[in-house]
Amino acid sequence: MKSPYPCGRIQRRTFLADCGMGFTGLALASMLHQDGYGDQPEQALGLPHFAPKAKQVIWYFMMGGTSHLESFDHKPALNRYAGKTIGETPHKEVLESEFYRKNVRDFAGVPRNLMPKLYPLQIGFQRRGESGLEVSDWWPHVGSCIDDIAVVRSMWTTDNDHAAQLQFHTGRHIFDGFFPSIGSWVHYGLGSLNEDLPQFVVMGKPPGDCCGGKGAHDGSYLGPEHSGVALSSDPKRPLPFGTPGSGIYQRERRSQLELLTKLNTIVSGQYPDDAELKARIKAYELAFRMQMAAPEVVNLDSETKQTLDMYGVNDSATSRVGRQSLIARRLVERGVRFVQIYDDGWDAHSKLKANHSSHCKGVDQPIAGLLKDLKQRGLLDETLVVWGTEFGRTPGSERSDGRDHHPYGFSVWLAGGGIKGGVAHGATDELGFHAAESRHYVTDLHATVLHQLGLDPRRLSLPDQIRLEIDLGKPIHEIIG
Repeated sequence: MKSPYPCGRIQRRTFLADCGMGFTGLALASMLHQDGYGDQPEQALGLPHFAPKAKQVIWYFMMGGTSHLESFDHKPALNRYAGKTIGETPHKEVLESEFYRKNVRDFAGVPRNLMPKLYPLQIGFQRRGESGLEVSDWWPHVGSCIDDIAVVRSMWTTDNDHAAQLQFHTGRHIFDGFFPSIGSWVHYGLGSLNEDLPQFVVMGKPPGDCCGGKGAHDGSYLGPEHSGVALSSDPKRPLPFGTPGSGIYQRERRSQLELLTKLNTIVSGQYPDDAELKARIKAYELAFRMQMAAPEVVNLDSETKQTLDMYGVNDSATSRVGRQSLIARRLVERGVRFVQIYDDGWDAHSKLKANHSSHCKGVDQPIAGLLKDLKQRGLLDETLVVWGTEFGRTPGSERSDGRDHHPYGFSVWLAGGGIKGGVAHGATDELGFHAAESRHYVTDLHATVLHQLGLDPRRLSLPDQIRLEIDLGKPIHEIIG
């Protein structure tokens, strides 16, 4: 039989793969990782570039666009000038700002129509904690944790449609294509703390295909093994196809896995550069281990009633995000690097008051419960909690009682993991229109997260993938302790 290789020689990787056929389990996955990715930069081996202040991340993302004006950025001027157009107020200069529509890219080819008539605030604000930071009355539980939180009130992005969900996580507009998400960069840069669970977990309903789909938690050119793994809070079915079936014994499943590993390894020798195949081989072994570990993680029977109540698990209004938040704590306890929780439905083009009061109630107590639980367990110092949304909402009204998408200025916050508490950084103008002071594009948030994990974005790169300066961002040092 004619050899498929020049001069009848066998490729080194094929030889090693054939010799390794008898090696199953972690040894094979480790060999593949080292062999398949050994020519990549050092950071792919799971070593931080400098001393980290955090070990893992819990990342909340509110899909649809949470109003910064009714959450963490109080603007009394909206009540003062309610019903007037922006041009009729002393603040009409916001329409003449160099930032107005300058960077916005839209599917229609032009920015969305301006909503000029100012809409009053739909909820009151109070000063919270010893820091006295103002938080809306729709967020009383998170407000009670404000002394552990750094609010960034000057975020901006360039997509004013819902593909901003993708841009928030990758730093790139959907017109540019698909790129690795922030969770995938963390996974790629730091590797595993737990061999029995995925290192990048996703919970909640992910973005739809029209908004970039799984691109918000996808590894893209880093490879599929760096993509987020969807996890359900149902202990009977935590993972899609996560059990082999009630009629399959563990020893039988082990034998099946070993056969699949051998067959895939033979093929991997013939196709040594097939990233999908390498990921599949590693996935089979991880899947077996996850079948044992995942049900235990999502089973909350061992948690006390006090803990369940703190997260709102037993309240129908808060149970979904409450369970996800408590599972997130259990995941980081077990060494999972990045946990991403989606919450959908914040797109309040009309009936903003009804929409946001309901959605805030659903997430406020669970998120605060997580912060308090992490803190009392001594985990908040090493766990970075991030709350974000794709963009804010317009100061002007839409459909009389709603607000439109608003990428020009909005708020996010961070807590734990070496972040200062009880501080607000950056600011929008008096109407909450533009990020006016200490402006930060979304990748500055990425850079801050990576910095706290001991990673330098400029050293997280592949030789054949050029990254732009805007991809890398700059850490927000003003909020770092």
